[in-house]
Amino acid sequence: MPRFDNQTVLVTGGTGGQGASHVRALHAEGANVVIGDIDAERGAALADELGPRARFTHLDVTDEGSWAGAVLAAQNAFGALDVLVNNAGVQNPPAPIEHTDHATWSRILDVNLTGTFLGIKTAAPALRRTAGRANGGAIVNIASTMGLGGTAHYAPYVASKWAVRGLTRTAALELGRDRIRVNTIHPGVIATPFIHEPAAGATAAIADFYSPEPFAIPRLGEPTDVTRLLLFLASSEASFITGSEYVIDGGLLLGPALQAESA
Repeated sequence: MPRFDNQTVLVTGGTGGQGASHVRALHAEGANVVIGDIDAERGAALADELGPRARFTHLDVTDEGSWAGAVLAAQNAFGALDVLVNNAGVQNPPAPIEHTDHATWSRILDVNLTGTFLGIKTAAPALRRTAGRANGGAIVNIASTMGLGGTAHYAPYVASKWAVRGLTRTAALELGRDRIRVNTIHPGVIATPFIHEPAAGATAAIADFYSPEPFAIPRLGEPTDVTRLLLFLASSEASFITGSEYVIDGGLLLGPALQAESA
């Protein structure tokens, strides 16, 4: 039996590189998928591609009313909500802290942190109603390896992802007795437009600053690398895991893998 048969999953940022990968894989595993995004054209096209077990709903993660509408859309379409994937995120144009304007700071935290907070807050009652099923409920927050250390010129993004870690742990404590598990994934450098295209207002992409050559696994990650971990954490296979953090970065945080000279 597919891992998510008869379950409904809401994925935010569901049209992006990682988001669309998550949506397609969850659907292939039997889930009813609700694609939450601000890009109506791409969202509707993806839902049409997947068929009757998929719906697009316009979702601005910074707006509590928009969240209420997305959860209601999931319930109206499929009768319940079982899993929330807080995947939506934005990157700031690189700049030192002293040259980062307040509007940029606020925008990044609004999407990456407040958006995750509002998702947990709004989805929790719906997840609680369905958590009595065998699998319980699940929330998976997508953070970043930048939430595990400092990165020069990316203060708003780094701060937002650090904060998601604390939010995840708090939510795990509050919701665990309701059989709702809350975990975090920290992707490293994943080959998506988010990495390969400059953020709004920037001239360089994140990929311009990272070569995978020093990684223990010397390649950029693929969206499917993250998706496979997500499928595990959202499923009943992870029924005893909550408040945990999973790094998927090819060894980026380990430091450089030096090659010994051949004899």
